[in-house]
Amino acid sequence: MAKQITVKINGNELTVDQGTSILAAAEKMGVKIPVLCYHPDLPAWAACGICVVKIEGSPKLVRACATPIMEGQNVITHDPEIVEVRRSVVELILSNHPDDCLYCPRNGNCELQRLAAEFGIREQPYEKDVRQLPVDDSTPSIVLDPEKCVLCGRCAKVCQGMQDVWALEFIGRGDQTRIAGAGDIELADTPCIKCGQCSAHCPVGAIYEKDDTKKVWNALQDPKKHVVVQIAPAVRVALGEAFGLEPGTIVTGKIYAALRRLGFDAIFDTNFAADLTIMEEATEFVHRFTKGEELPLITSCCPSWVDYLEKYFGDMIPHFSTAKSPQMMMASMIKTYYAQKKGIDPKDIFSISIMPCTSKKYEITRDEHMFSTGQQDLDVSITTREFSRMIKQAGIDFLNLSDEEPDNPLGMYSGAGTIFGATGGVMEAALRTAYNMVTGEELGTVEFEQVRGLEGIKAAEIDIKGTKVKVAVAHQMGNIETVLKQIQAAQKAGEEVPFHFIEVMACRGGCIAGGGQPYGATDERRKKRIAGIYKDDEGQKIRCSHQNPYIKALYDEFLEKPGSHKAHELLHTKYVDRPIYQR
Repeated sequence: MAKQITVKINGNELTVDQGTSILAAAEKMGVKIPVLCYHPDLPAWAACGICVVKIEGSPKLVRACATPIMEGQNVITHDPEIVEVRRSVVELILSNHPDDCLYCPRNGNCELQRLAAEFGIREQPYEKDVRQLPVDDSTPSIVLDPEKCVLCGRCAKVCQGMQDVWALEFIGRGDQTRIAGAGDIELADTPCIKCGQCSAHCPVGAIYEKDDTKKVWNALQDPKKHVVVQIAPAVRVALGEAFGLEPGTIVTGKIYAALRRLGFDAIFDTNFAADLTIMEEATEFVHRFTKGEELPLITSCCPSWVDYLEKYFGDMIPHFSTAKSPQMMMASMIKTYYAQKKGIDPKDIFSISIMPCTSKKYEITRDEHMFSTGQQDLDVSITTREFSRMIKQAGIDFLNLSDEEPDNPLGMYSGAGTIFGATGGVMEAALRTAYNMVTGEELGTVEFEQVRGLEGIKAAEIDIKGTKVKVAVAHQMGNIETVLKQIQAAQKAGEEVPFHFIEVMACRGGCIAGGGQPYGATDERRKKRIAGIYKDDEGQKIRCSHQNPYIKALYDEFLEKPGSHKAHELLHTKYVDRPIYQR
């Protein structure tokens, strides 16, 4: 247990752990110190200088985010001099920043804009010096606009530290410093995995998701198109934040209602396809586990993780589940099974997904397996943020909508389908069904608490009627290398692998904090969204994927059985070893 020290903030005494930063101590006291470069996900590095404070008895101003508070200190967080220094810092940043707020994707939700308003900045006292830098829109997922960059460094720290991808870095020195793709090349040619965590952590409009809403609006206005939509598990516990609701609030029924008012012809739920994914993936695991072949099996629902694996760990491809993500399984079922049942020509169907993730935009054309229906299976993928803007553009009073239901046959889902949105959820859902496949029995208690929570790497041993299954869950890309190197070391030594089944999600907390979710994700907010996911699971009458009656009907009427030849044609994919830098 950390040593406790007694300190003062603005003369008010409090007790904190030794090593606590001034910023954190002030927050505990209920005092807000302004920040721009700081984010609780990242180590403080005091780049911007907005968080300066005074320590009584010292002539120096110190940066609160990176300075630990010491025993007996009295920290002064606000006085006229401090406020003036902070205002000058904001004014200097604005002198290098474009004034095109009306056209910026972060307008109304920009940390720099908010600071300028809080400090009452109404004029520019410094000469304007905005560099003309080209926009990098080379990836299908995110856009880099370095002209708007405030050099806070969050994106580079996320990409290099949290994600271990190293696609972004500082280029140049002094007043020529800028953020760019590693090696000063386009993002599409770097190791970028399109996870969007750079955009989720950027305080301004320097990195943002590529907006595809015009494609959706155009499809909705086309009378020749049958427009179908699916929503991902994590969207239902985060979308409400865009309308002032508490993180984790479940708004599933309102989403269905809003989609009908937008004019969609059919509304399905990606949770159904998550159930379908479990049927295929659990079948694959049980086969490998009982035969002892190519273990461990590693999940493949996250397209950023797939991209990372192909670039960094090509030798692990044989261990990767061939099951497509729920998004792509749903897409193939819409243009085959659903089209057949409705008597609609698949060419007339326009299929859209609403995802918490920017890399889903990349996934829809990842390779030829994303065209399993003879055409592009999924036409457009938009993020939760894009969807919230569409609702507002349409003038829909979201908060006062009455709950509605999705359409079938691809709308009903089990609790196992919804927990895909949280780290550990895919593993838990798979174990619920794998238990049934191995034993022929149903679980009495379906919760697997061992794989829940925000610990970066979670390991557990699950007992399936005397058979021990060793599992691991890793989230936040920077954690997965540790797990994979354990596997490689065991293989090299000829030893038994330490795990049989591994789940990986690129983003911290899983999809609930994907790169396309509402801004402001912290661990506190992640926990609330995860709690919403598990609450949705607990509220479902059916908790296991194999119990979903519409899943059973899909196999009986169309796919034959899990792992069938037809299922492999439509629901599975392959992977290739690719260079880290594209040429």
